[in-house]
Amino acid sequence: MPPALPPRDRAPRLRPLAGIAVPLAVCGVLAAILVGRETGWAGFAVGLGLALLPVPVLVLTFRWIDAVLPKPPRTLAFAFGWGACVATLIALFANGLLVRALSGSTATPAPSHADTLEMTVIAPVVEETVKAGAILLIFLHRPEAFNGVLAGLVTAGMSAAGFAFTENILYLGSAFDQDVEWGPVSPWDSATVVTFVVRILVAPFAHPMFTALTGLGFGLAAVVAPDRRALRFSLPLLGLAAAMLLHSVWNASTSLSFLGFGAVYGLLMVPIFLGLGWLADTARKRQLRIVRRTLPVYATAGWLSPEEPAALGSLGSRALSRRLARERHGPVGARTVADYQAAATTLALLRERADRGVAGPDFHTRERALLGRLWRQRAVAAPPTVAAASTRRGGRLGPV
Repeated sequence: MPPALPPRDRAPRLRPLAGIAVPLAVCGVLAAILVGRETGWAGFAVGLGLALLPVPVLVLTFRWIDAVLPKPPRTLAFAFGWGACVATLIALFANGLLVRALSGSTATPAPSHADTLEMTVIAPVVEETVKAGAILLIFLHRPEAFNGVLAGLVTAGMSAAGFAFTENILYLGSAFDQDVEWGPVSPWDSATVVTFVVRILVAPFAHPMFTALTGLGFGLAAVVAPDRRALRFSLPLLGLAAAMLLHSVWNASTSLSFLGFGAVYGLLMVPIFLGLGWLADTARKRQLRIVRRTLPVYATAGWLSPEEPAALGSLGSRALSRRLARERHGPVGARTVADYQAAATTLALLRERADRGVAGPDFHTRERALLGRLWRQRAVAAPPTVAAASTRRGGRLGPV
């Protein structure tokens, strides 16, 4: 008979989610009304349909980055909702107010021409600041979910993906409304086609790239010793400044000739995108190495089986162990193994920080809590983990 599955405490997870969802939804409705008034409701519907297309690609990309220590879905949903609802709503008001205050002219939510002040100064500063709000809130109030560079990149990426989603509705809907009014002769005369190509096909990762620099600053700050307060404070600000600068350069490039735009895209945007991808892949591999190197200490102490550190330090073995648990116990078993893997990875990263002397004064309390999680889930999660380790080594699959 299979061991009993540990109970899942759903109540603590639902209460915070419900409390956050309501204000996010209110902001989302207000942002939708403002965008719909600008685009017309036919344009809004077209913009919504087209803006949805890149969202699965963006979300799956950040889930891939986050594969070693996945964040709770509610955390990712909060970051996306903040960008799509709160950040967009604030930006719609703040951009207009600042343009009027600094230039005396009126800003339009989707300007049809290059307004130098709005596009290269005000929009980058306002938009990167409000998108960073989600990163700051998670950094301060969910420190257990913010354990390094990958956490910063993922949180920033999800917030920016949400912001880009709503902004794409605005720009694509406005372009459609313009096409209805002017009636383009050919597809390449269509503002909708041109806007779709630039924003959805050519640069779907533009906003996530900008904000990833802010997330990188927060991620580096998260691994700095708590007593180095000046560095922990300055790193996010440096990341935010870099995000604003990159955003400004990108916006300015849209007013250049095709050759100038192509130069900025090929010589600046593509290398930065590839560099961030390399950084994410390197950080993932480093996390797995830390798991394999650190967890044997706990295996020696009897908290884990000797075979488990290697399995927990391999994405292939982790996926196999979840599949084996699903076959044995159903979806609840797979979730239990996933929780077990998350606790083990968090424990390994915490121990590595302690070995470097930057874990903070609450290290032993957090370590005991994580060991307690592992022990409660061990009856269900350890057998498929050990079996996955044996299978990946080419041995026979033992009983689960």
